[in-house]
Amino acid sequence: MSQVCRGRGTPLPVVGVGLLVLVCAKWAEPYRPPYPDGDQDRYDPRDYRQENSDYHRENSDSRRTECRRCCDPMDEPQQQSSTYPQYQVVPQINITILKGEKGDVGQRGPYGKAGKAGNAGQRGVQGIKGTKGSIGIPGEACKSYYAAFSVGRKKALHSNDYYQTLVFDTELVNLYGHFNMFTGKFFCYVPGIYFFSLNAHTWNQKETYLHVMKNEQEMAILYAQPSDRSIMQSQSLMLELERDDEVWVRLYKGERENAVFSDDFDTYITFSGYLIKAKSEG
Repeated sequence: MSQVCRGRGTPLPVVGVGLLVLVCAKWAEPYRPPYPDGDQDRYDPRDYRQENSDYHRENSDSRRTECRRCCDPMDEPQQQSSTYPQYQVVPQINITILKGEKGDVGQRGPYGKAGKAGNAGQRGVQGIKGTKGSIGIPGEACKSYYAAFSVGRKKALHSNDYYQTLVFDTELVNLYGHFNMFTGKFFCYVPGIYFFSLNAHTWNQKETYLHVMKNEQEMAILYAQPSDRSIMQSQSLMLELERDDEVWVRLYKGERENAVFSDDFDTYITFSGYLIKAKSEG
């Protein structure tokens, strides 16, 4: 405590106390505002920013030609407003108000082409057995079909033309009139299988040449060469006939005279036929 600063006559404790008094005096000084006259002239940094922004808005058109201080705040680009989405007003129309009355049904269009046939499906489940039906109306009795004829000729015949129909003058059997005595032809009314036979007596020294015809087709021949004596000749065959077919006998004249023998008392020439099985009988 008794030490003294070198070069000076003041002790060290005295210097420390003096500094402490100065510090306390600084803290005890009351606060004085920079503008004691009122708040209207007080500086506010926000006012500066407001004025500065107004200044730049008023002079936005000419800021390219005027000088700008480096301490002025940077202006925002004008394109900032374009970042907001732009909306376009689209009028909305109520379609139900414009809907008209229902029209008439149009004509039906043509059918389309038939498609390909599909694969056969699986067999379905067997259904329930139905009830027994009522008794039906009695049917007709089994119908039998008949057709038969047998005719003869008592007059001799010489052929004058190359083709001449042999007409018969004696009717032995003609069931239902299927054989026409005027034309000499059998007319088929019942389709099926028929048996035919032809018997003729030859004339001596003359040729006998006959055809059994079906419509205009030759089916069989009865032939005898010229001889010193006359003989009986026979031909038989079966034919399958359809409705309206005709069977008849024709004389054919070759190089020699053709003839068949008979007299007014006996029948030497006969032609017969009958139905064996009708086609409808299966």
